[in-house]
Amino acid sequence: MALILGIETSCDETGAAVFDTAAQKILSNTLFSQIQYHEKYGGVVPEIASRSQLERIDIIVTEALEQAGVTVNDIDTIAVTNTPGLAGSLLVGICFAKGLAWAANKKIIGINHLEGHVFSTFLKADNSVEQSIPFPHLTITASGGHTALYLVEGFGDYVQLCNTLDDAAGEAFDKISHLLNLGYPGGPVIEKLAREANFVDFFEYPRTKNKNSELMFSFSGLKTAILYNLVKQGAYDLQTGPIKEKITPELQRQVASSLLVCVADIFEKNIKIALQQYPGLQAVTFGGGVACNKYITQRLTTFCQRRKLSFFSPPPKFCTDNGGMIAFVGGYKYEQGLFSDLHLDVHNR
Repeated sequence: MALILGIETSCDETGAAVFDTAAQKILSNTLFSQIQYHEKYGGVVPEIASRSQLERIDIIVTEALEQAGVTVNDIDTIAVTNTPGLAGSLLVGICFAKGLAWAANKKIIGINHLEGHVFSTFLKADNSVEQSIPFPHLTITASGGHTALYLVEGFGDYVQLCNTLDDAAGEAFDKISHLLNLGYPGGPVIEKLAREANFVDFFEYPRTKNKNSELMFSFSGLKTAILYNLVKQGAYDLQTGPIKEKITPELQRQVASSLLVCVADIFEKNIKIALQQYPGLQAVTFGGGVACNKYITQRLTTFCQRRKLSFFSPPPKFCTDNGGMIAFVGGYKYEQGLFSDLHLDVHNR
């Protein structure tokens, strides 16, 4: 029974949360988003991200403690993301956590950011922990920095079955949004436009081919197919970029709609292959920023229902980068006695 302070600074978000292992509940989950700082650049600028986190981390951690109604003296362990991510951003969180742990004489645990997303699927909208997800199960995680499929045997016991060979799904959304002159981030606006087009597959973009039932994700080819389709329609110039007068709202809707159908198909295909390779699984979970996409989540829900599988996905506040998932993972690592020491450093891979 312990209170865990979780700190997340792997990319451009600054997050902190407190998790109560006895109550199995997130007591607070505070976040500072930097989208407004990076949108004019069309993506995250690492130096801007780390500078902002340096300015905000003390404020965010203090808010998390206050919202939970505790002080740092009440905290048993500090869990902090130390891999993977932007080196400067990771360093901000780690240095803050180490300093706090030393000053308050607290234990510290380094957390893999991706493990946070894998087990974020246990977190519910009311901040409690889902107790009915069976082990083993499949987990797909997708965001701007990763897209992978995992076989999850237990808390902290998981293996990656495949990763993206190139772009992550969320990264593809951002790049295609740029091609369509839609701005950054791409995910929300692409879903909005696709919904207006009723999720029709207008262009039937090529799907990745899983040769010999190999598990794999790849989105670079999809991005290239959309690029040359826009060039063919006279809406994009390879030298100068988007041709605004040719990128009509109708074209934006059609491309967005076809894109989402294609990505959902790719996810379904890999899950289907994995279920064939690992029979007897009873559940599929879906986490990461792309899990905020209601269309893809509904497609996977329907896919699982047809196969009598349970499906779980966290609410949006636990899909994007957040301190809650880090505190939760820190909670079961605390119970397993998996502590780090004050020599904890960035382990970026």
